[in-house]
Amino acid sequence: MNPGFWQRAWRHRSFMLGACLVAGVLGVALLSLLWQPYPPGELNIPHKLQGPSSQHWLGTDSLGRDIAAQLMVGAQSALMVGLLAVGWGLCIGLGLGLLAAARRGWVDELLMRAVDFGFAFPALLTAILLAAAQGPGLGTSIIAIGVFNIPVFARVTRAAALNVWARDYILAARLSGLGRSAITASHVLPNIAAPLIVQATIQCALAILAEAALAFLGLGTQAPQASWGRMLADAQLQLFNAPLLALWPGLAIAITVLGLNLLGDGLRDVLDPQLRHRH
Repeated sequence: MNPGFWQRAWRHRSFMLGACLVAGVLGVALLSLLWQPYPPGELNIPHKLQGPSSQHWLGTDSLGRDIAAQLMVGAQSALMVGLLAVGWGLCIGLGLGLLAAARRGWVDELLMRAVDFGFAFPALLTAILLAAAQGPGLGTSIIAIGVFNIPVFARVTRAAALNVWARDYILAARLSGLGRSAITASHVLPNIAAPLIVQATIQCALAILAEAALAFLGLGTQAPQASWGRMLADAQLQLFNAPLLALWPGLAIAITVLGLNLLGDGLRDVLDPQLRHRH
């Protein structure tokens, strides 16, 4: 990133707030790899449904498990699914979009019809199919959400790449003898990086929401691994006796998704100052 990027980012309130929220969640996830107040799966029935205290900062659930420890470890699951699902969806979608924009013609038409077909399989439907075939789990969530991200990134990549292919410097590169692959690697890909980064940030927020929904429905992360969505599913049984059980995982999801959305909006404006001025 050039110095101008950091100067604009520092002055952009949405970007800074989003970055702070995301950094906080990431810091909690990294901390949980080294230290936890209690083992997240440790049962302590005599101390179940306790409120916040000096021993259990956020209280305990219906099985006496420490809520703070579960939230910390649940951040690992949420970020892992977000990064891995979006990452491999981006890699495959990027390749398809670049190929469609570079080749055009029947190749473009064939790839885009396949991408449109991919939109017919949302993450929930794919997760149900995978759970029926190989059982629910964290891997099921990653594959299901990643499959849904492929057509999203393919469409975004193709649209941005077609805009670059229409530029005069691309024509000059073709007249100089460069092939389509070389032009794609040296000219197209660097110039579409900004919208892809913004889209990846927003898709990561959606992936975390989808992971929580799948875990809530029993299709995603399974016990004894902690998950914010599974914490919400357990909390609904105690909603009137201990409403705080639903508050903490819901707040964690809201903060993470809000941070990523603010970061994505901030990146969009910071990476394209002209867009910010139009707004």
